[in-house]
Amino acid sequence: MEKIILTGDRPTGKLHLGHYVGSLKRRVQLQNTGDFDKIFIMIADAQALTDNFDNPEKIRQNIIEVALDYLSVGIDPAKSNIFLQSEIQELTELTFYYMNLVTVSRLQRNPTVKSEIQLRNFEASIPAGFLCYPVSQTSDITAFKATTVPVGEDQLPMIEQAREIVRKFNSTYGDGSDILVEPDALIPQNSICSRLPGTDGKAKMSKSLGNCIYLSDSEKDVKTKVMSMYTDPNHIQISDPGQVEGNAVFTYLDAFATDDDFPEFCPDYKNLDEMKEHYAKGGLGDVKCKKLLLNVINKELAPIRAKRAKFEKDIPGVVDILKAGTAAAHEQASATLAEVKRAMKINYFEDQALIDTWAKKYND
Repeated sequence: MEKIILTGDRPTGKLHLGHYVGSLKRRVQLQNTGDFDKIFIMIADAQALTDNFDNPEKIRQNIIEVALDYLSVGIDPAKSNIFLQSEIQELTELTFYYMNLVTVSRLQRNPTVKSEIQLRNFEASIPAGFLCYPVSQTSDITAFKATTVPVGEDQLPMIEQAREIVRKFNSTYGDGSDILVEPDALIPQNSICSRLPGTDGKAKMSKSLGNCIYLSDSEKDVKTKVMSMYTDPNHIQISDPGQVEGNAVFTYLDAFATDDDFPEFCPDYKNLDEMKEHYAKGGLGDVKCKKLLLNVINKELAPIRAKRAKFEKDIPGVVDILKAGTAAAHEQASATLAEVKRAMKINYFEDQALIDTWAKKYND
């Protein structure tokens, strides 16, 4: 069996450092291992419309932003197929068939769906498209025969529901063989990378909360955001003992700083543990910690900014990359849909035995 990855993002805005440590950096690593036969990276514009149906222009404008972010972090179109979800019509048809394999009550019990419903205040009136998001995601995964789906821990219920639907399909239509592939989730190796907090210290970095550092931010933008970051509200004087846990600056340093950064940017300390120890005892100010973080983040973002500037000068070329990736995705999804329809015995015009049976019925 081929080893295939499916992953992606909703184009609701530019991608930020939370996306970078949570998924993008890992995708590039996986892509460059050579361990996978195919990699499909989806710009999930159709899924994004389930809760942005009244503002499609938002999705339309952000497709190119996400594509630029993908390319700037090192997604290589020679190794990974970047495609637009809405251009793969087979996904919609597969979703329609899979909806018969799951109940409304099961969808409502999905912990991820329940959480997202509360987050978007959909309790009183849930859009049907949003409720069926797990079914749509199953369509995305199975269309490409994905064996591996990189996700955060909060998305594990979605993968389990996809596995349930796959098992239901195979047992109903497989005739003793597996038509669809059960995917495995690949969660981040580092717990720090599972969810980077916002610059305001809130648990989630979110565009709507305005607490993001974007991959495309300038050095000036990053400086403004880092120097205003949430730290320890009780660390008023430099001499005061400081709280490291829950301090956004140190969470970001955990995610980005290495021992090699200290000789270059903060030679007073050998490593981050030594800096944390000093901060906890008292005698270390927030500004010094933030300056280290500023340098570390800008060091990480510098090559990303340079690549983005290059791709921004050739937007038609970026569109061509999307077209090529979408063509490859369409080829795979079309083949899967044909298998599904054969298994369900709804490939009427291809089934000559059925046509002969119809003809015989009325000519005997």
